[in-house]
Amino acid sequence: MKDYILNTENQYFINNNLNSNSTDLLLKKHKGLNIDIKELVEQIESKIRSKNKLPTWFNTPKIYYPNKLNIEQTSSEITAEFKASLVAGNTLIDLTGGFGVDCLYFSKKFKKVIHCEINEELSQLVKHNFKQLKIENIETLTTDGISYLKNTNSNFDWIYIDPSRRHDSKGKVFFLKDCLPNVPEHLELLFRYSNNILTKTSPLLDLSVGINELKYVKKIHVIAVNNEVKELLWILDKSAYNNAQIKINTSNLKANKTETFSFKLEEESIAQTTFSMPLTHLYEPNVAILKSGGFNSVSEKLNIYKLHQNSHLYTSNSIIEFPGRIFKIEDILPYNKKVFKDREITKANITTRNFPDSVNIIRKKLGIKDGGNKYIFATTNLENQKILLCCKKL
Repeated sequence: MKDYILNTENQYFINNNLNSNSTDLLLKKHKGLNIDIKELVEQIESKIRSKNKLPTWFNTPKIYYPNKLNIEQTSSEITAEFKASLVAGNTLIDLTGGFGVDCLYFSKKFKKVIHCEINEELSQLVKHNFKQLKIENIETLTTDGISYLKNTNSNFDWIYIDPSRRHDSKGKVFFLKDCLPNVPEHLELLFRYSNNILTKTSPLLDLSVGINELKYVKKIHVIAVNNEVKELLWILDKSAYNNAQIKINTSNLKANKTETFSFKLEEESIAQTTFSMPLTHLYEPNVAILKSGGFNSVSEKLNIYKLHQNSHLYTSNSIIEFPGRIFKIEDILPYNKKVFKDREITKANITTRNFPDSVNIIRKKLGIKDGGNKYIFATTNLENQKILLCCKKL
């Protein structure tokens, strides 16, 4: 950590150039600067990325930022606050502290939080930032979290761990054993120091793979922000070994509300799905539900009909409150260029569900431009017919 970054002159330069072009700043000569311009531009780029993602940091004077990649990879404040709502107690240890966003929100729920970060520079700047943020109940340690556990006599109400994928791991298949720390390998050690473990993983992780690797899963939270899945949160309990009653909670965090839907994993396999041809309304689940795989539970719990076993779209005559998008079906058409042309639709938003052609192919075939207030769902009905549902969003 370079303290001169925090000098009044350098901080003024950073704050005064948040709307400037980084390339222009790098090429321009700056009189009176006794610092490599690259260091200031790095601070500017990271601070810009924090404006919406980390407003508490952005609005606090003399925050020291890591590189922009670290900011892109860290939790947002909205997801950190959600995590903190899941836990409480006297003590929590974060074994993979990073930039400390999660720790700040954990500190609101615990008397003491320990932040472990193996990167010395990152650990130092996090310690500085917590002072600027006036957080007094977080202890920052420059250490490997797993190594710290092996040498402590303390127990904790909760352990939090956010493993990162190894850079040398290849292929699209995502396993926790390919991450650092290797959480499955250290489960026995973790439970020696706490009965409650919260671990965060990338949304790329398949739920069945995570359940198989983590073994003690009690709950899974699928977290989306504005209909984009951001995190999977796994609550592990020492008494939940090979638990058959795993509860899956989905949350889509939006500015004005949070869409939620929950079900038990074993319920999904026996849930009674009902099917129908398209009725008056169409329902598209949010991405958190799509990631969770709770398609049969949606039909049973919300008492709505599924269009097809593989379409993951739902319909009903009476409108209901639904965790996703709701549409009024205005027309049902066959996937036929001539029939569609007669409707004189030239512009629409197209979504495909269980359909052989891509959106681009459909646009080219039907001659539709993107946009407007019409929505077309290209899907398959109960009779395995390829259909176009022309809708109005409600």
